[in-house]
Amino acid sequence: MELLLRPIAKIHTDLPDKFGLPRQSGIVPSLCGTIVFEKEYQNPDALRGLEGYSHLWLIWGFSLGFASATEDRAWSPTVRPPRLGGNTRVGVFATRSPNRPNPIGLSVVKIERIETTAENGTVIHVSGIDMADGTPLYDIKPYLPHVDSVESAIGGFASEVVGAKLTVSDPNGFISLLPNDKRDALVALLEEDPHPSYKNDSERVYGFPYAGYEISFKTDGELLTIVSIEKI
Repeated sequence: MELLLRPIAKIHTDLPDKFGLPRQSGIVPSLCGTIVFEKEYQNPDALRGLEGYSHLWLIWGFSLGFASATEDRAWSPTVRPPRLGGNTRVGVFATRSPNRPNPIGLSVVKIERIETTAENGTVIHVSGIDMADGTPLYDIKPYLPHVDSVESAIGGFASEVVGAKLTVSDPNGFISLLPNDKRDALVALLEEDPHPSYKNDSERVYGFPYAGYEISFKTDGELLTIVSIEKI
């Protein structure tokens, strides 16, 4: 049986591309987004009672060309997670890789505030996001700590490869070019090492757009150096 999913909302964030996105939700708590509902779902009654929760589950769609299966492309039973160096293959269902049979993501985010606006009705401001700007949301469910948090859970190989954060160097003070409320999230993003872990060229410059700026950097071992920050 095929299931037709229609987006109920989109999330707007400071990251328009998939490069630079956190690999999981919650890794960068200061990275924020705004959930804006589609017109037919802008009924405030649908959010009645939501103010009593602190976190949400978001069910969303990969919309930036991730290699999910299509009618003319077979799915792959194995993937190469970046955190394993990009060279080790494991089963797709043992990972959270976006390269899946169905392009569906699942994230936990924190509710910062719920706001009523004239243009978009009720919107939800959230933090700890791992989604690009414009990502479609298919459903929103409250996070229930008494059932959704399992203290005895085991994280498999994912727990074994949680690495230390990089040291971010900004010798030329480029971060000062950003608005004050965008600086901490950028540093946290860079600390998580956004470059492909299987590429070790210390002279190569990587870049990604963030909050209307192009962020360029190099990595050398555990050190990440900001090369430039330019307004787009």
